[in-house]
Amino acid sequence: MVLSRKPRVTFEQFRHFLSRVQRDPALRRQVEEAITADEVARLAQDLGFSVSGSDILRFSGQSVSGVRVQRIDHPGEYPGRYY
Repeated sequence: MVLSRKPRVTFEQFRHFLSRVQRDPALRRQVEEAITADEVARLAQDLGFSVSGSDILRFSGQSVSGVRVQRIDHPGEYPGRYY
């Protein structure tokens, strides 16, 4: 039996999503207002991008398409849990 796993988001997919965020002021505002990476992922998924919150957290600290991805630790979270 072969179990297939969901492929991780490619850099290219994520770059395209962030490029769209850069161009669309309303989407950028929604991303900035999102509290969790999962909320940002839902925005991406609504636009057809296959992105999870964990995928987004893997890009923390990097700049992609002129957008810097930054993880913000909130009280009660477990640092390092998602990456």
